[in-house]
Amino acid sequence: MGQGGVPRRPQPRDGELGAAVARAQEGDETAFAVAYRIVQPGLLGYLRGMVGDEAEDVASDAWLEIARDLGRFRGDGAGFRGWTATIARHRALDHLRRQRSRPRPARLEQDALELPGRHSTPDQALESLSTERALELVRALPRDQAEAVLLRVVVGLDGPAAARVLGKRPGAVRTAAHRGLRRLARRLGATADGAADADPPTPGEPT
Repeated sequence: MGQGGVPRRPQPRDGELGAAVARAQEGDETAFAVAYRIVQPGLLGYLRGMVGDEAEDVASDAWLEIARDLGRFRGDGAGFRGWTATIARHRALDHLRRQRSRPRPARLEQDALELPGRHSTPDQALESLSTERALELVRALPRDQAEAVLLRVVVGLDGPAAARVLGKRPGAVRTAAHRGLRRLARRLGATADGAADADPPTPGEPT
């Protein structure tokens, strides 16, 4: 479990990723392909939560920038995940500004509402986040909660790394992720006619 009760998916390939990035910085194209294969699934999931069906195009733009600026990166495998997430986020926000839109609200289709049972928990919500339908529900969260959940759970960043990507305090990101997961659990376990969705503020928690 991560700090603040928010689980963080382990990233067992961070060592391999760091080594691949180091070789890629020396011009090894095969190593860059290895780094891409390790990072791309989480990055694409994050972008799907941000821009929906445009995620592939935004990811392509992000990787062009990543490849161009790779020589400037300094850090290990975990740091590379955070660096690439920052670039992807900037490209996603640029895309949304161009489209003059925000992430579209999810359609609460019956099949999405039937993912877990009524007594869903944040852990069950986490298990469902790999599905397209669950990512649609993430997009319906308030922006701060959606991004915190995506960065912590889908990309696999820890609290401080996610906070650096978002330009916020780690405590605020942990709180947003925790609230987002609770909200997701309720939505995933809702009946067809809906359930209460408001989160009462917790005294002393950052907003």
